[in-house]
Amino acid sequence: MAMASDDVPGIRTSVGCFMTAPVLCLASASPRRRALLASIGVPVTVHPCDIDETLQVGESAQAYVQRLAVAKAEAAAPFTHLPILGSDTAVVVDGRILGKPANAEEGAEMLRLLSGRCHEVLTAVAISGPEGMLSSCVTTQVTMREISADEIVAYWRTGEPADKAGGYAIQGLAAIFVKQIQGSHSAVVGLPLYETTHLLCRQGVPIWQRV
Repeated sequence: MAMASDDVPGIRTSVGCFMTAPVLCLASASPRRRALLASIGVPVTVHPCDIDETLQVGESAQAYVQRLAVAKAEAAAPFTHLPILGSDTAVVVDGRILGKPANAEEGAEMLRLLSGRCHEVLTAVAISGPEGMLSSCVTTQVTMREISADEIVAYWRTGEPADKAGGYAIQGLAAIFVKQIQGSHSAVVGLPLYETTHLLCRQGVPIWQRV
């Protein structure tokens, strides 16, 4: 049975349940986002949708990730009756958005750009539900130490960076490259949990369930 938490106003929970049906549709194939939602007790059904991710002329990084997050949530709408979460992450350095490296050369170029300096990670989350479309965007500053050429080659060979925005995974082996972070660690992984929880609560989605 769902109940309101006295400590966190607006949060609905079902801690006493042993089996919980999905309460949210995740419009993403990212195992990291699914794991982050599971970590706050939100069981999901997954329905990734292909959308056009082309950067529009003159579009800022924030506008870009917010547009894609909303588009993903909207694209999954015909397939579920549940509230839908869409999200997108971009790594930005010198005003350039770094996507997922297509090959070793691109991966090496990205890490050389990030080596020894600070960059931004922007993550947008959009949730459609009874309250319409609600969204938020979080910017996190990440500072990398100097990364040697040998480390760049060795890191690519692990296979970890191939499907990661910016060519690295902060929650994985690349954690040793990160000197400092200012902002949301979970947002860099793929989902800002603080902001996401508030949006979920506004849409009436319960958390802290058995997942």
